[in-house]
Amino acid sequence: MDEKGRKTAVVIPVEEYEELLGDIHDLAIIAERRDESSVTFEELKKKLKRWVLMRFDEYDK
Repeated sequence: MDEKGRKTAVVIPVEEYEELLGDIHDLAIIAERRDESSVTFEELKKKLKRWVLMRFDEYDK
């Protein structure tokens, strides 16, 4: 505690600390990408299907 009796530290399990770090990382990525354009779920599915098909074509050669 500081001179005014306010808490200044906390003890948490390492696992919880690591989860919090992961959450902070995720939030930072969201903030960085907030101005990027988005795609609909249907568009994403189409792109993924094309990508998968292209990969399979590469293995057939």
